[in-house]
Amino acid sequence: MIAEQAGADTFEISTVAPYPDDYDECTKVAKQEQEENARPELTASVENMADYDVIFLGYPIWWSDMPMAVYSFLESYDFSGKTIIPFCTHEGSGVGNSIKDITSLSPNSILSKELAVKGSSTLESQEQVKEWLTEL
Repeated sequence: MIAEQAGADTFEISTVAPYPDDYDECTKVAKQEQEENARPELTASVENMADYDVIFLGYPIWWSDMPMAVYSFLESYDFSGKTIIPFCTHEGSGVGNSIKDITSLSPNSILSKELAVKGSSTLESQEQVKEWLTEL
């Protein structure tokens, strides 16, 4: 929805070792990565990151935190002077610690107003997304 409404390019943060499709197995892997403060290897990189001034950064919140793959992504680039616009899905914890962590990982970036959407309401969030983008 965001890419469509904002006319933005997209890039998927994917790991070399994919997360399991099964929900319970996926959460086990994600929890283990979080406990180990892991930095999973990513499958690709943004070759022309210097061409972008604004980065919409989307992720789910798992146990009040971003997936460790998002940490891998953020640590792979210099976001100095770039605007990062975070958005996430959650099931009750809102943005969790993610804003603090993004700020810590990208201290010279400009952090814009975030959007947190309850995961179970994602399909019905089009108006919320539109309002958020209009505010930006």
